[in-house]
Amino acid sequence: MTATVRAARRAGSSTWLLLPAAAVVLVFFFYPLAAILWRSFTEPDFGVGNYLAVLGDKVQIRVVLRTLRTALIITVATLIVAYPYAYAMTLVGRRARTVLTLLVLMPFWTSVMARNFAWYVLEQRGGVIEKALAAIGVDGVVLLGSVAGVTVAMVQVMLPFMVLPLHSSMTGIDRSLLHAAGSLGASRPVAFLRVYLPLSMPGVLAGVSVVFIMSLGFYITPALLGTPQQALAAQVIGTQVNDLLDFAGAGALGAILLVITLVVLAVLSRVAAPLGTSAAGGADRGQ
Repeated sequence: MTATVRAARRAGSSTWLLLPAAAVVLVFFFYPLAAILWRSFTEPDFGVGNYLAVLGDKVQIRVVLRTLRTALIITVATLIVAYPYAYAMTLVGRRARTVLTLLVLMPFWTSVMARNFAWYVLEQRGGVIEKALAAIGVDGVVLLGSVAGVTVAMVQVMLPFMVLPLHSSMTGIDRSLLHAAGSLGASRPVAFLRVYLPLSMPGVLAGVSVVFIMSLGFYITPALLGTPQQALAAQVIGTQVNDLLDFAGAGALGAILLVITLVVLAVLSRVAAPLGTSAAGGADRGQ
């Protein structure tokens, strides 16, 4: 009984430690979110008129679909670049790993605006990218003001958010499992595909979920490097708030994006649960 009372007291004291963080989340996240949702249902009239207006507007539906497509392309491209990079980080020595980690973390030490303006200079007409492509015979490629230009810049911005979860997952994989697969007759590519890749899937899903969700609501890069004709959802929401003062309509569009985000998280969590269990089982068998 005494041990139970002590455990209850410790649990109660740890709960008090969570109150400051919970208060910050409630005040700076849930309250603004609740206010936006309330306005989307009550202005100008109570009901779902703002949501019906969004779902019935072909332009806004096209913007939402373009946002989803662009976020998916960015996620896949980031994964293609980040996976071999994170894998290389697990193969090299400590000094080389430190250098690779610093290269990944360097964007965090630079302003997002500065990085996007750098991409603006690189992608503009007569910029470095156009000149480099012209030197190899590809003329007239100007990425500025295109979805391709936004995608290239976004991949660079999102790369650390994919590399870090991947590296964290890969460092926990026992490489002796690959040698065991080789001793059983599997070639290196087969051993990688059948053993290493499944064990790294929790990191893949973590990175994919972070990058995809962040790409859905990213504003600075599409606004600076894109065009109004190729606007994404965050740009449309910004226009509705700043230019049209349509807070309710912007809230409805934001709520639709939030629902899409929650659906993506739910699907990924359902997929990640069995993968995490199988990965843990594989690690235990390796030990």
